[in-house]
Amino acid sequence: MPEVVGLSAAQHLDLSARCAPAVSARVFCAVRRLWHLEYFHDHVRVERLLFDGTLSPVGGTLRPDTGRPGLGPDARWAAARRVQGARPA
Repeated sequence: MPEVVGLSAAQHLDLSARCAPAVSARVFCAVRRLWHLEYFHDHVRVERLLFDGTLSPVGGTLRPDTGRPGLGPDARWAAARRVQGARPA
């Protein structure tokens, strides 16, 4: 990712973040030429099933929770195992 960010800055091109807004919001705060961060409600619904610490937009903006370590969200392993076990054969 650092190479892409540097290349886009050198060429004066904007970047878009695609998917996983709870993680992408924190990472893309460091990107000067961020155009937008996709926020699909179906992706967010799945994130909320599988992670604690997901983000909700306020006034159209996602702001990372700086009080959480790492990328922010914590995996809900028991929920992930339930989803994995529910897969069709």
